[in-house]
Amino acid sequence: MIATAATLLDCSPARVWQEVQTSKLLMYITRPLLVFQPITPARFPDIWTDGKYLTRIKLFGLIPFCKHWIVITHPMLDPTPGKQVYNILDDGYGDLISTWRHLITIHETESRRTHYTDRIEIRAGVLTPVIWVYASLFYRYRQMRWRRLIAHGFDYRQ
Repeated sequence: MIATAATLLDCSPARVWQEVQTSKLLMYITRPLLVFQPITPARFPDIWTDGKYLTRIKLFGLIPFCKHWIVITHPMLDPTPGKQVYNILDDGYGDLISTWRHLITIHETESRRTHYTDRIEIRAGVLTPVIWVYASLFYRYRQMRWRRLIAHGFDYRQ
């Protein structure tokens, strides 16, 4: 199943791209609903690079949920000169979820705002519909946290 959520962000695509590549953004936009704890390596990189990162996910920071691999690649969607599209892919999987293919796409709108899209392909056997519903709500929450972060001038303490 595929879940998609999109929003307009009031800042440049370059700034959104700069932030989306950081592990501190992941920690900010997912709290308190989900907390990712690095296992291997023992610490997330400051800037995501192509690679595999084993995590432990806790619901609400308290309830152990599963172990999950974050598998980062930076695919190129549109090589057309003058059409800047940023994207990053997490081709993850884990104990409960066999496919968590999360593509983030960022591009500039005509009004110079950022169009930000989360597209998640989910496969989790009989749990797929339940996880799809959660993901559909969760990614809207993440995007609300994005808008809040931007409104507060990227102050991660807010």
